[in-house]
Amino acid sequence: MARPGASGAPSGRSRWFVARYPGYPHGVTSPTSQQLYRFLEDRFACAQACTECARACAVRASLVDPDGTECHERVRRLGIMCAEVCDATCHVLCEESRQDEDEIRVRLEWCRSVCLECARAFDEHPGAESAAATCRSCADACSEFLRCLV
Repeated sequence: MARPGASGAPSGRSRWFVARYPGYPHGVTSPTSQQLYRFLEDRFACAQACTECARACAVRASLVDPDGTECHERVRRLGIMCAEVCDATCHVLCEESRQDEDEIRVRLEWCRSVCLECARAFDEHPGAESAAATCRSCADACSEFLRCLV
């Protein structure tokens, strides 16, 4: 029978729960200050773009006649949905709690997709060019932040 500590593990402790290397797991490095700065800057830019898009979409949706054609109804519905998705994405990006990176990635991809769909709908609606551009800017900001997460 082996005596405690003979296997290289500290005596009195199970060798399964002793870290082999101090600090981060082997092969994982801490981000540089430049990488951290870029991450925070892209995260803030994305949250800000989401806020601007939510505002623009809500305003544009409120200007569409609710008793209008089917095309008007689609534009109004997409504007409301884009405003809600962008607002929710902004809240997720502004939270200070630890979040699962995969959840953030899914949220950003969803936001980008909805923004692009909304922009296409606004393109077909006269007077909505500015809102369409804001949606595309938000989609670009989401794409940029997604690249930072990879």
